[in-house]
Amino acid sequence: MQDFDLKHYLAERKGWVDAALEETFPSPTGLEKNLLDACRYSLFAGGKRLRPILCMAAAEIVGGSLQVVMPVACALEMIHTYSLIHDDLPAMDNDDFRRGRPTSHKVYGEAMAILAGDALLTEAFRFIADAGLNGLLPAEKVLTAVRIMSKAAGYRGMIGGQVIDLECEDLEVDIATVEYMHVHKTGALISASLELGALLGGGSEEEIAALRQYGHHLGLAFQITDDLLDIEGEAHLMGKQPGSDAAKNKKTYPALLGIPHSRESAHLHVEEALKALRLFDESAEPLRAIARYLLVRKA
Repeated sequence: MQDFDLKHYLAERKGWVDAALEETFPSPTGLEKNLLDACRYSLFAGGKRLRPILCMAAAEIVGGSLQVVMPVACALEMIHTYSLIHDDLPAMDNDDFRRGRPTSHKVYGEAMAILAGDALLTEAFRFIADAGLNGLLPAEKVLTAVRIMSKAAGYRGMIGGQVIDLECEDLEVDIATVEYMHVHKTGALISASLELGALLGGGSEEEIAALRQYGHHLGLAFQITDDLLDIEGEAHLMGKQPGSDAAKNKKTYPALLGIPHSRESAHLHVEEALKALRLFDESAEPLRAIARYLLVRKA
């Protein structure tokens, strides 16, 4: 599959996720209209839908159905969106723009932004529960999916990583601490996306483990390249001004290792991600292409 068209692949699957979210996420009506407006403002702000796409790709690789994993894929995007809304709040990163638009709290106020994030998080788990109640997923897989997602999103994963990020701003830390932070803040939900797709797609334990390992290294490569873009990226491509990490004294790979060594680390993690896919045939080419793309992405 040397002619694999990653751009088309990502655009097509992003369209599927957008359509599923549009079809199933509540419309802004009734007394909850303002809250749902705020939820949809961030949910449909033009995200890449990377986590749901990874979930879908993992399911396809092990021979699973996209219909089966779509509710969980949508739930992953809702959790990711909630985390961005809360990250942007004045109490955390205090960002004014996200994806080229004013952040949620700038448009709807801090209280509504907090509640919109909370609503997206809780609605995500309703999506998963509904997949069990309507017979799309067996009960035991629903329970396992909830456990995987809760761990990745909670203090053992994304929230724990965010705490470390905030607490380290005024501290001197080593690269092991920064990697631990990245593994939890960014990598946990990315790895869980692949694990969930493989599990719900009917993958074997060996296949699930391989895709989880791929996700671990992909998550680190993603965050390192994100750190580099904050230094070298262009505002019109990123949707926000670069340089915010340094301004906030964020502990990043470039801050500790410099740009050349950070880029080398990203390459090493991409190589490890590709090694984890040796178990699979050409069906894993989308995941291989995504890993390689991280090294040249501009946004």
